[in-house]
Amino acid sequence: MVGAGAWGTALASVLCEAGHQVTIWAFEPKVSHDIQANRLNSTYLPGVALPDSLQSTSKLNAAIAGADLIISVVPSQHTRRVTELWSETAKKDAVIVCASKGIELGTGKLLSDVFEETLPASMRTRMCFLSGPSFAKEVACQQPTVVVCASTNEAAAQHVQHAFARPFFRTYWTHDVVGVEVGGALKNVMAIATGICDGMGLGLNARAALITRGLFEITRVAVALGAEPTTMMGLAGQGDLILTCTGDLSRNRRVGLALGKGENLEKVLGAMPQVVEGVATAQAAHRLARRLGVSTPIIDEVYGVLHQGLDVSGTVERLMTRSLKREAL
Repeated sequence: MVGAGAWGTALASVLCEAGHQVTIWAFEPKVSHDIQANRLNSTYLPGVALPDSLQSTSKLNAAIAGADLIISVVPSQHTRRVTELWSETAKKDAVIVCASKGIELGTGKLLSDVFEETLPASMRTRMCFLSGPSFAKEVACQQPTVVVCASTNEAAAQHVQHAFARPFFRTYWTHDVVGVEVGGALKNVMAIATGICDGMGLGLNARAALITRGLFEITRVAVALGAEPTTMMGLAGQGDLILTCTGDLSRNRRVGLALGKGENLEKVLGAMPQVVEGVATAQAAHRLARRLGVSTPIIDEVYGVLHQGLDVSGTVERLMTRSLKREAL
């Protein structure tokens, strides 16, 4: 397991409960020591007891040495650099799973593209991408969770399904890698937007409209990149979108709530130990949509608030007074 944030720790716990030998790599030695010595990840997943069988290290190669299944759960903006560090020493027949959600800021590439460029050719045919509605704390506490694994290699996807299979954790599979990735990345931007909406006290009508129109925008981007539109109706699309936009455990939603109440972005982010993926993804998604020629007014507004200093008070008027048009993708 590469990455000991909340999500990586939760997934490691699932694999341990399924009877697998799991070693998790933590960038911070104190996090690794906490997991190993105390059976806790007090920094990123406080209050959750971890399995006794879970091993932890701050040495990256030690975590992946001999591993048949390698799960990468590092923040999306660090995925390329970290993958380059371990890719040459990993088993050449290992199945690779990316459970991070985001778009690389400097290149505008999906993480599947990043892995294509950083993994040896022998590993690229066994890449999988895990997404869906899943708060780390609920997974670690063994509350029922259903996700989806995307891969062009059906055997690899089914291997991941069976590896994670528990009575509380179910995995479907699909071949639509692009759709699953876009849904997982852009829902974080929409969660910030929904948080802003709720923080401003705009009501439930506005929230429902925002989530619905947000799904339209996510689908437009996904289809423009070659995804199947039906994927956006599934777990990685509307499922993850609904959870992240409405659930109080959503970091992206909490950032939006604070902004909607007039708080300062830097101060809000500084108080959170975890990475808030939607902040960087908003900028990457805005650039990507412009390159694709896709209309994304909600993404554009979030980008403007986060990165151009736009006041949230003007977002409603700008969105509500756009030219009237047919409801269509």
